[in-house]
Amino acid sequence: MHDSPVPSRRRFLKGSTAGLALAPFLSPLLSRAAETATAGKGGLPYEFCTFTKPLQHLTYAEMAETIAAMGFDGIEGAVRPGGHVIPETVADELPKLVEALEAKSLKFTVMTTSINEVSDEQATEKILRTAAAHGVKRFRMGYYKYDLKKPVRAQLDEFRPKLKDLVALSTELGIKPIYQNHSGKDFFGGPIWDLAEVLEEYSPDQVGVAFDIGHATVEGAKAWPLNFAAIRPHLDTVYVKEPSWQDNKLGWGPVGEGAVDKGFFKLLRESDFTGPVSLHVEYLGHNDPAIIPTVLEAIKKDFATLKSLLLPA
Repeated sequence: MHDSPVPSRRRFLKGSTAGLALAPFLSPLLSRAAETATAGKGGLPYEFCTFTKPLQHLTYAEMAETIAAMGFDGIEGAVRPGGHVIPETVADELPKLVEALEAKSLKFTVMTTSINEVSDEQATEKILRTAAAHGVKRFRMGYYKYDLKKPVRAQLDEFRPKLKDLVALSTELGIKPIYQNHSGKDFFGGPIWDLAEVLEEYSPDQVGVAFDIGHATVEGAKAWPLNFAAIRPHLDTVYVKEPSWQDNKLGWGPVGEGAVDKGFFKLLRESDFTGPVSLHVEYLGHNDPAIIPTVLEAIKKDFATLKSLLLPA
């Protein structure tokens, strides 16, 4: 994708108005790369990454350089329809993305996909085999959805065979599926108990959970400690995003300024968790290249807040 002629991305910094807007911000940020690159973990036992969905207008090299300059250890990147890499070009493009990351000593920490079964339609084996061959260790699955017109618990038996086949293939290839809890009226995994029940059939080495404290807060409010405890045996990755309500409408905003109980960060800090922590900054949008400077400032600010919340008291 990025070595082929795609003007909206390839020429982003070369001639677009958005590129001109980004340049003043990017230059001083990159000049601090050597200073900040060694401070990514802030003395903490986590592998920090950020979801790069809002940065897909950048080339792989531009994105990698920017993320490294901020002090992250890797990225969570989308390999799915509409992602930074699309399934049709994964064999050619994913290696280029990994190469750009490695050039800046970054990892492809989490690969976000739409894969929730083994099928030709989802290009499951092609994507996972390519990713595993290039050192990607985990991928976020696509979601399972409930039909609310049918009994809910019985539908777990519809999801189980799909997950079983996917886990088997992933184990064979050496890549681990992880499932994110997501808020919403029909998401499997939203209430947590269902996800915990299904994953009891597998070891944590076979399949894990991307525990999203933002979505857990939306669905569980004060019950998030119970839900976290239920899913803890399979915890692989932590997602950080911040929900809030205004006039009973759900919105998302900067880390530390919304409804997430800061006790979560204390609990995580005092636990034995040492896996990836992925910062999601999606509240500014992702479709307009002109807002990338604003998005980068928000990522920088939220990352600083996140590290302060995880620092020992």
